[in-house]
Amino acid sequence: MSENRTATLTIDGNTYEMQVRSPSAGPDVVDIGKLYAQAGVFTHDPGFTSTSSCESKITFIDGDKGELLHRGYPIDQLAEKSHFLEVCYLLLYGDLPSAAELEKFETTITHHTMIHEQMGNFFRGFRRDAHPMAVMVGVVGAMSAFYHDSTDINDPRQREIASHRLIAKMPTIAAWAYKYTIGQPFVYPRNDLDYASNFLRMCFAVPAEEYKVDPILSRAMDRIFTLHADHEQNASTSTVRLASSSGANPFACIAAGIACLWGPAHGGANQACLEMLKEIGSPDRIPEFIARAKDKNDPFRLMGFGHRVYKNHDPRAKVMKESADEVLDLLGIENNPILQVAKELEKQALEDPYFAEKKLFPNVDFYSGIILEAMGFPTSMFTPIFAVSRTVGWVSQWKEQLTDPAMKIGRPRQLYTGETYRDYVEIENR
Repeated sequence: MSENRTATLTIDGNTYEMQVRSPSAGPDVVDIGKLYAQAGVFTHDPGFTSTSSCESKITFIDGDKGELLHRGYPIDQLAEKSHFLEVCYLLLYGDLPSAAELEKFETTITHHTMIHEQMGNFFRGFRRDAHPMAVMVGVVGAMSAFYHDSTDINDPRQREIASHRLIAKMPTIAAWAYKYTIGQPFVYPRNDLDYASNFLRMCFAVPAEEYKVDPILSRAMDRIFTLHADHEQNASTSTVRLASSSGANPFACIAAGIACLWGPAHGGANQACLEMLKEIGSPDRIPEFIARAKDKNDPFRLMGFGHRVYKNHDPRAKVMKESADEVLDLLGIENNPILQVAKELEKQALEDPYFAEKKLFPNVDFYSGIILEAMGFPTSMFTPIFAVSRTVGWVSQWKEQLTDPAMKIGRPRQLYTGETYRDYVEIENR
């Protein structure tokens, strides 16, 4: 499509022309970058839901089609045929690696999984009942105090090292945050295990006995990581980009992303879903809660159904459901009350015309919560696991932004509706 098209805006009889740009996929974009300079006005877009904040070549989402592409590859193919570290390479570098490139990358990540021994003191400084996400925000932010050789954002080699360190060390940090909250000793990573198996072992092994990771659980964990690796310009990714625009070091930027992810409207969705299943309690109460979900006057919502972006099926949900079935079958916990509620709720919701008309299908959070519960993770660990997954997406977006010649410090405008100028009144006259 021609890039010579323009959109015309008329204000008080004055006409302004703005370029209409065509992306490689998705809707056209009206470039308003010069609107304020030319017309003295700016746009108002709460939540930036109709505003493009950057150019990116990493991830594309078509919510109407239910499509998620990483560097052009559909997520279902990546989840079925690839594995997490290969997807990490794809997100970071733009193409799938050769066998030699993948082996080198996997070796690099594996040998960066240990964290500085003195960082253990940071964990011990938190209260024993601290939420793992609070621990992760603090520890990841503190990495800049330990890894001075990878904080110069203007040095491509330091950016590379920081990227590898963050992807490699995040599972260790998350696992240690979990171990600390349950009073168990930290378990160190092992170089003979893959990424997902290493994480599971660091979470569930104890020094008193040998721990063997089941390959089905490891594969399910790897899929969870893969399916959450990146999701375009969501709240936490936008937070990372905004922090990065100021020139902040990479560890500070990712810590900011973790803090944003902690919000229940973002990374806490699968935890909220599981808490809803516990609230329902038993399958015979499901009709009551479905009726509440249909009632416009009832604030209750069915968590784990529908998605803000996807107006059709969540492309990640099908793969996650397959993993859920495999894990539940392996662990033989079909009689778990929460899981019984989940399966019956899914069945009744999919058979209900109301949910079909509203396109409220089970999303990735519905199934991921079930898998993590079955594996033995407490709900407090759901969002930290999400953070482990999403780190590669944040890092990829951070690296891309730093090489963008159009990058400038983020500075959203506001529609001011407060008091106008007024003089200070002395306290005795108020």
